[in-house]
Amino acid sequence: MQHPAPRPRWWTELPLIAIVYAAYSAGRLLVSGDESQAVDHGLAILRIEKYLHLNAEHPLNRLFTRTPSLGIPADFAYASLHYLVTPAILVWLFRRRPLRYRAARTWLMLSTLMGLIGFSLLPTCPPRLLDPSHGFVDTMAQYSSYGWWGGEASAPRGMGGMTNQYAAMPSLHVGWALWCGVMLWRFGGRRWTRVLGVAYPLTITFVVMGTANHYLLDAVAGAVVMGLGLLLSRPAMRLANAVRARVAPGSFGTPAPIVSAGCKTSPGERIPGQRASDDSTAGAGDSHSSAAR
Repeated sequence: MQHPAPRPRWWTELPLIAIVYAAYSAGRLLVSGDESQAVDHGLAILRIEKYLHLNAEHPLNRLFTRTPSLGIPADFAYASLHYLVTPAILVWLFRRRPLRYRAARTWLMLSTLMGLIGFSLLPTCPPRLLDPSHGFVDTMAQYSSYGWWGGEASAPRGMGGMTNQYAAMPSLHVGWALWCGVMLWRFGGRRWTRVLGVAYPLTITFVVMGTANHYLLDAVAGAVVMGLGLLLSRPAMRLANAVRARVAPGSFGTPAPIVSAGCKTSPGERIPGQRASDDSTAGAGDSHSSAAR
């Protein structure tokens, strides 16, 4: 008989999420990559997109640059939403969909770690850091006076040096937004949550390109990473269950053996065989009683 997994506990989930995010942040910072190599990768992506007629970054970037009413909200969205929406949906799943939470959390974490591998293997210069001759304008720098970010990155002003600006491939802004969209679509239960589940990842995709922070192929790679994370999440959970069952018998609803074979307990008994002893004692008492009669 298969038993359901126990309800997740916040005192185990919070440290786990903190450890994974700290590893992601530290790895993203440490693996800064060579600047010339990152520029070469960025230009190669741009050439591929132009060859395939997929260069959507230029028109979007021109639109955001010339239209502050679009560019400024887009910069705010890029600098903040992935820090707010993703954790909010994790908390919502934890509280309202606990049976779905563990699989969703595992999917998100695996995809994030794979994104870190991508940053390590393929440092990529985002469009905004290319030479201006390539036609991109850094809207984060252009509109920096409206927000808390500086011209170096989406980090708070003065802290741009604490982030890896060449961690563009894949775009986890898009990957995390896609994860959020799937969670809203599947588990929101309302029409408006499904609409939001479609609109949010699409909006973030336009934002990352219009602000010149990512190429279209970065966004595609972010979606691919999330797909791989989804495929690997179920085997990863089975492996985690097997390890936990071996380390701590009785986990996940599997009853641990309490007594050796041949001994049984009933509700209220503390000692195996107690019922048999009581029955034999009772039988002996009955026989003595019969003899007395």
